[in-house]
Amino acid sequence: MKVTHVETLAASVHQWVKITTDEGLTGIGDLHGGSGGSGTPVTVVAAVQYHAEYLVGKNPLEIEKHWQHMFRRCLFRGGSDAMAALGAIDVALWDIAGKAAGMPIYQLLGGPTRDRIRVYVHLGGESPEEMADQAVRRVEEGYTALRFYPLGPFGEGLPNNYQAVVRTMEAFTAAVRDAVGPDLDLMIDVVNRLTMPEAIEAGRVLEPYGLYFFEDPIEPDNIDAMAEVAARIPIPIASGERLYTIYQFRELLNKNASAYIRPDISVAGGITNLKKIAAIAEASYVGMVPHNPCSPVMTASVAHLDAAIHNLAIQEYTGTEFEKPKSDLIKEPLKLVDGHLLLPDAPGLGIELNEEAFASYPPVPHNRKPVVTSDGALRDY
Repeated sequence: MKVTHVETLAASVHQWVKITTDEGLTGIGDLHGGSGGSGTPVTVVAAVQYHAEYLVGKNPLEIEKHWQHMFRRCLFRGGSDAMAALGAIDVALWDIAGKAAGMPIYQLLGGPTRDRIRVYVHLGGESPEEMADQAVRRVEEGYTALRFYPLGPFGEGLPNNYQAVVRTMEAFTAAVRDAVGPDLDLMIDVVNRLTMPEAIEAGRVLEPYGLYFFEDPIEPDNIDAMAEVAARIPIPIASGERLYTIYQFRELLNKNASAYIRPDISVAGGITNLKKIAAIAEASYVGMVPHNPCSPVMTASVAHLDAAIHNLAIQEYTGTEFEKPKSDLIKEPLKLVDGHLLLPDAPGLGIELNEEAFASYPPVPHNRKPVVTSDGALRDY
């Protein structure tokens, strides 16, 4: 069997890699960078084309060999766009391998360690009251874990005032905790927007609310700084969605900078690399919480990884897979029962794109911008 074609597909805010073989088998992978997640939508597509130059004509089942070649053919290895392209291609190759073997991917990874995958769902809301109302609805739907932005939906107009930031976070967190009671697991995410003093003070103020984790409190590039925040607050830190090599995760783990790590299955190099990252995290007693903000294809990809590793803590889930446009863009999402994803039993990923629906959802460019604070300064998206 040989790879004959590697292409990118796009609909709405999503992009995918599709690989075709001379035996009629195809594989798909979620291209996170296509939605602007890794870098720019333009450069990540070019990175797919660069990798395709190598891959066409090769046996798709030699996945580790291809991964190493595509990673190492870049003189300056890594980089978010090159890794996002590599990750999507890697998942597509595993999809083909599962179909060729007639097995779900997790069976090729050693078999399942669990029979379902607990998820946490995203909350929205413009005010603490709106967010609390949505939390109650999500609990009624069967979810047992909720994640929200305590700075509001995306922190637009973030006040450049130390106490205002911390008290806003407390207001949202208190409202959600009061609405759902003491036993539900709650997570917060500030998308790398706080300064170190803000993050440390917020961690202390929010301790009474019993948070599962505090995600991405500060910018991710200085791991020593993240480790200091982790050491000085009483809430576990979760981070890693913007890291992309096993070497970066090794540093994060060696410095005890996170209690949970959140690699993105596209940006961090696919199933092949995340399985290795999970192994070194297991040796550090650190749980995996894979990043998953994209399409149902990404959900299926992380589900196979989750099923095959020991140290899964919980899985991110947007809660929008049965809503348009996502519900139209794939033939059938993974089943969700009582806040848990059920393992797919079909060969490969167990999920297929509905390409006939793409015409109804033209691609939407993702124009990601930094947040503007009240004094006109910038903080991370």
